[in-house]
Amino acid sequence: IRFFCCSASLPSVMRLLASTVLAVASLQRVALQRHDLSYDEMLKSVVGMNQELNLKVTGGSDIVISDYQNAQYFGDLEVGTPGQRETVIFDTGSSNLWVPSKNPFLAGKKIYHHDKSSTYVKNGTIFKIQYGSGPVSGVFSNDVVKIGDYTVKDFTFAEVDDTSGLGLAYRLGKFDGICGLAFDSISVGGVKAPFQALVDSGELEQPIFAFYLGDNTVGELVVGGVDKAHYVGEFQYVPLKSQSYWAVQLDGVKLDGSVVGTTPTAIVDSGTSLLAGPTSEVLKIVSQLGAETVMGREYVVDCQAFNSTLAFTLGGQDYELAAKDLILQQSGDQCILGLSAMDVPAPRGPLWILGDVFMRKYYVVFDWGQTRIGVATASAGAVLV
Repeated sequence: IRFFCCSASLPSVMRLLASTVLAVASLQRVALQRHDLSYDEMLKSVVGMNQELNLKVTGGSDIVISDYQNAQYFGDLEVGTPGQRETVIFDTGSSNLWVPSKNPFLAGKKIYHHDKSSTYVKNGTIFKIQYGSGPVSGVFSNDVVKIGDYTVKDFTFAEVDDTSGLGLAYRLGKFDGICGLAFDSISVGGVKAPFQALVDSGELEQPIFAFYLGDNTVGELVVGGVDKAHYVGEFQYVPLKSQSYWAVQLDGVKLDGSVVGTTPTAIVDSGTSLLAGPTSEVLKIVSQLGAETVMGREYVVDCQAFNSTLAFTLGGQDYELAAKDLILQQSGDQCILGLSAMDVPAPRGPLWILGDVFMRKYYVVFDWGQTRIGVATASAGAVLV
């Protein structure tokens, strides 16, 4: 996991195009990785991911965090002067940055020490998120935050000394904290969201970021632009419904060409591996697929018999996910579907959440400046530079 800027190494074709080099060289890149899970670990993680989604989009106070975090993508940023490296989940479904200031027993986390930073400024306002098994809490502080070569000075983030609400999963997880990439309106404590602070810094070439989530390879978060090596064709843009989550109008859900859902909203969320939708629509889909549930939340299908295509219609365009795109893990002839049921009450719901299952197939650009997302087919086997 590392930070790097493509100006250090560019494909030979790009070197021939001076204007392209200049544009691409301004991008900042964060390598993204995820922890490989066994079949049983993935089954358990689906339950945790479903519970975590309920907290994000319903605003509820109770959640039991399972080991879903290990199925997510994480990368690095730095806090303080000199920079202290933290490994975080870059999450478009939340809007705060928090890092640990205390190491849970036998956790091995990278701790932020404000007394070792010359740019730390005490804030002291309480930060707290209540989970089903306890809190994640600490205090807000101000310091320099660096993503790639972009620097935000005097940024308000949370240094957390109580992660008991995350339980054993956090101690065993591969990440230290979370960096939310949604809008200020859903930020805990009403503090400025990390990407808004980057935009306000004036350092970005463009006020956008994009995720390339490599399938069985290293992924990448690109800040300040897009990388043409990561997609084919052209972006199709869909306006946001509001500046909160990255929520857009959903025109329909189809299974093998037949309409199976009419839910009007979809959220694109890098912080979960799943596709999650209203129970009535998910049950209709899994029933037609002949899927069965094992632990109450996750669905498994016969791998050999599964050859259906699920499509989400955004901006009038069908974005198809083939059978291979929908499978999270396989054991023998049993495949775990990246699909879960979740009912979000009004006014936020009902809605579908398009997580990493969708974002591995499609390269998504999050356009902060024009409050829209752009979707294009991700390049297979794109080379990271």
